Amino acid sequence: MTTPAEVLAAVAARGWTVAAAESLTGGLLVAALVEVPGASAVLRGGVVAYATDLKASLLGVDAALLAERGAVDPDVAAAMASGVRIVARADVGLATTGVAGPEPQDGKAPGLAYVAVATPERTSVRRLDLEGDRPAVRAGTVDAVMTLAVEVLTPGR
Repeated sequence: MTTPAEVLAAVAARGWTVAAAESLTGGLLVAALVEVPGASAVLRGGVVAYATDLKASLLGVDAALLAERGAVDPDVAAAMASGVRIVARADVGLATTGVAGPEPQDGKAPGLAYVAVATPERTSVRRLDLEGDRPAVRAGTVDAVMTLAVEVLTPGR
């Protein structure tokens, strides 16, 4: 498991800043990062875009993409990560979108989630198929996006 301190250290090592766009995690990611003393040195903030229309209006996700595929989609996750970089004027954007459950959303099963990390160099997306109840899916999504962030930000990993 990757810790929030590792994420912030990886961002700081690059001389960059970070922001998060959250859907199913509802602020858990930013809350975890804020727990780390000194987080304000690199953390710009976060956007909780829980409703699908907010992903378009706040983060610039293409409304046609959202209408066609719904919010739980790898391209939506990538667009959220890129969008929060712009909105927050951050170098790194983290994003979470998915279905925490207990009911399916747009025909997608609970536990399906996508996380994304966008930097000036590249954007990476990872699909998750998580088990467990709603809190477990949300926590697993936070863990997954932090792990992906450290992988993307740490050369040779």
